[in-house]
Order: sequence, then C-alpha cells, then structure tokens
Amino acid sequence: MALLQYPAGGVSPPHTHPRTAELLFVVEGSLEVGIVDTPNKLFTQTLQTGDIFMFPRGLVHYQYNAHPKEPAIAVSAFGSANAGTASLPTTLFATSVDDTVLAKSFKSDVHTIQKLKAGLAPKA
Repeated sequence: MALLQYPAGGVSPPHTHPRTAELLFVVEGSLEVGIVDTPNKLFTQTLQTGDIFMFPRGLVHYQYNAHPKEPAIAVSAFGSANAGTASLPTTLFATSVDDTVLAKSFKSDVHTIQKLKAGLAPKA
C-alpha cells in the first residue's frame, strides 16, 4: 500500500504496473483518473472522497488533481509487494533511447525530443 498526496494541479504521470493491478481509494478531495485499454481507447472518471477505482495490471493509467486550490489524498493498494512501475515519460525521455528513434516514433523532430528530454533530466 502507498499513501499518495496530490497538491492542487498535481499529477501522477501515465504509467503501468507490469506485475499487478492497483486499487485506488480517494481519502480526501477529488481525482481525475484515466486508463487506456488495449485498443488504445481512453476512459476517464472523476473520483470523489470515498470512491474506489481499479486499474488492471499492465494498462497505462494516470491520476490528476484538477482542483486549482485543494489537495487530494488517496491510498493505493497492490496485489503484489513487487508491483513494478514503468513511468512512460521517464522510460521514454529520461533514458538513452536514441533521439532519432523517438522523433520518428512520435512523428516529431529531434529538437522537440531534446526539449522533452531536457525537461525530464535529473536536477544537478
């Protein structure tokens, strides 16, 4: 289990848990959750205090506190002590994946990819 605190406007970026499902319980505030199913269709829902949502194992999902002033708190529970987390922005843009490969994959250009990578680089 994990206690998650989302400041106003806070986000848990798109990610997956390759080894287990995730159960999210909103303790305080509200959260927008999104999940992308296998045919790449996005489903979203706004959860309020007391709501529960289940993210199936391996599917891309996110949580977002859209409230401009109020924080949100949630508890996340996993079916395994070793759920694993693969954050898509970090996995793609904060690793050594070749800029040209990413540019072609995203139908973009190397300069844009380098800007994305710079924004995710660890602070020195």
